[in-house]
Amino acid sequence: MESSRYDVLIVGAGLTGAVIAYRAREAGLRALVIDKRPHIAGNVYTEEVEGINVHRYGAHIFHTSDRPTWEFVNRFAEFNGYVNSPIANYHGEIYNLPFNMNTFSKMWGVATPDEARAKIEEQRAAANIDEPQNLEEQALKLVGRDIFEKLIKGYTEKQWGRDCTELPASIIKRLPCRFIYDNNYFNDRFQGIPVGGYTKLVQRMLAGTEVLLDTTYRDFEAEHPDTAAQVVYCGPIDEFYGYDLGQLEYRSLRFETEVLDTPNYQGVAVVNYTDRETPWTRIIEHKHFEFGTQERTVVTREYPADWHPGDEPYYAVTDDRNRALYEKYLARANEQGKVVFAGRLGEYRYYDMDKAIIAAQKVADHVFARAVALKDDAK
Repeated sequence: MESSRYDVLIVGAGLTGAVIAYRAREAGLRALVIDKRPHIAGNVYTEEVEGINVHRYGAHIFHTSDRPTWEFVNRFAEFNGYVNSPIANYHGEIYNLPFNMNTFSKMWGVATPDEARAKIEEQRAAANIDEPQNLEEQALKLVGRDIFEKLIKGYTEKQWGRDCTELPASIIKRLPCRFIYDNNYFNDRFQGIPVGGYTKLVQRMLAGTEVLLDTTYRDFEAEHPDTAAQVVYCGPIDEFYGYDLGQLEYRSLRFETEVLDTPNYQGVAVVNYTDRETPWTRIIEHKHFEFGTQERTVVTREYPADWHPGDEPYYAVTDDRNRALYEKYLARANEQGKVVFAGRLGEYRYYDMDKAIIAAQKVADHVFARAVALKDDAK
């Protein structure tokens, strides 16, 4: 690493950090990116196995209705037009997702939207819930008993590690029911998987930027204090401050990946297992993301897990206690000024990839305006 000062130190070589690094290079600023992992691309990292791009940290399907964001990502990759159409397996019963006419026809034997609406309204009325006090009551009020029991309850309880009666109603604000025969999970205009995998996309974003892997921020800062006038930190905000106000809560995941001697294991990229008894929440067959024709296949079982410090944090538990704690950390960051927290961990929230890119662009605008001002002041 060169010893001269950088304009911006970016902690995290995932999608958010890569977008900010690319924007820094566009702005003529010198950026250094560090990451504690041995690879770039964060949770969208893909690794080739048996000629198949394996999503090492869970399935990622890019989708957006924002044309500028779509045009931005297409600078770095061609997208293959993959349409996400997962299915649900409930004790061997197969249902299409999202909830649509194929789902309702399989569940109740109905054929028309009016029949499906009538069935849902009948079950909503039977639930007779005015003010839901928990997630179970909220779901029953929205879609009735059958959809809740077969497609929501078990999956949700595995994902969060709690009974639905113990989860706040606010987790489910709405449950879209589509009264059309359409299995496309997303309504967004643009959708697909980058040809060659996400790692190549991020690699192209980072081209021309110095990147240090296997490097933690604490160790790097101890050896190289004041490396940059501005720091963009994409790791957990509470970890940055040594958890001195308390720990934010997350849910984690565990993955089991295996190569199978068959060309087609489940016929679709994603199968959600919605019963409580099956320990995994879904199985991903990676080749179907890119219409693979390889003679063998790679599948990953995804298990929800409790999170403990040192585990990989995946889903923020954004209840009242945790949001209040996050706001305390954020207030401290705003007072100090030098460090800007970005991404799903820095901002303690879930981001779809397009929203992560949009948020990263806003962070870049803010940080670079300050970095340019600091350069001018130094002249």
